[in-house]
Amino acid sequence: MLFASGGFRVKLCDIEQQQVTDALENIRKEMTFLEQSGSLKGSLGAQDQLSLISGCLNIQEAVEGALHIQECVPENLELKKKIFAQLDQIIDDQVVLSSSTSCLLPSQLFAGLAHVQQCLVAHPVNPPYYVPLVELVPHPETAPATVDRTHALMRKIGQSPVRVLKEMDGFVLNRLQYAVISEAWRLVEEGIVSPSDLDLVMSDGLGMRYAFIGPLETMHLNAEGMLSYCDRYSEGMKRVLKTFGPIPEFSGATVEKVNQAMCLKVPADPEHLAARRRWRDECLQRLAKLKRQMPSQ
Repeated sequence: MLFASGGFRVKLCDIEQQQVTDALENIRKEMTFLEQSGSLKGSLGAQDQLSLISGCLNIQEAVEGALHIQECVPENLELKKKIFAQLDQIIDDQVVLSSSTSCLLPSQLFAGLAHVQQCLVAHPVNPPYYVPLVELVPHPETAPATVDRTHALMRKIGQSPVRVLKEMDGFVLNRLQYAVISEAWRLVEEGIVSPSDLDLVMSDGLGMRYAFIGPLETMHLNAEGMLSYCDRYSEGMKRVLKTFGPIPEFSGATVEKVNQAMCLKVPADPEHLAARRRWRDECLQRLAKLKRQMPSQ
């Protein structure tokens, strides 16, 4: 949908016809809804965007004439390596080979490929239509031009690409996310705060400002600049950081406690979970619209 919103022809490929059929139908419904609600991206209408998207079952047919290939198969290293090995045999020297993986390292994914200079990770954030960040993570042998082209392409379709300068397990987003999850879990496990209040600290506290500015700019603004913040608060930060505990196991009594609290709010059956995801996506849609309307300083 994002690539079509930028005016690009898109071909979906899967080994199951039903997957392709269902995807095209879901895209049609979603684009129609987005157009009706005034949230469709791009300058083309829904029908024109839909006309750019087709599907097939043959990988060679899918990549013919492509300038960018975005792999989105399940998060399984061997499966992804198999797909990239296939692609490596049939692509030319111009197309970019990109993976949507959230944590598999490029050096693992693209090892031994003849076209490794054309390979990188372009990790989107779920749901990408409303959350524009894309992490660009190169293989050590990725050509700088490959990163530059992908960066320009993501900007053209309205995304916010960031350059991860070298590969690191978890990239950047998940390392930050896991740091938050880890301390959140410890705070609940140690009886400092309830699961529901913990989520409130983020949704009605940190998350409010992090929707517009990051942690480093927050530091900069919360004092008379960054140097002032570090001078004023570094000793307190180090004192608190020394009290952080070990990596949680995410099991046992704590997982039961957290699960019970989450299920009270959102029962863990497909219907309730789907309804809550729709609510989440609507919130993100409205937030994305607000961010577009806000003047950029």
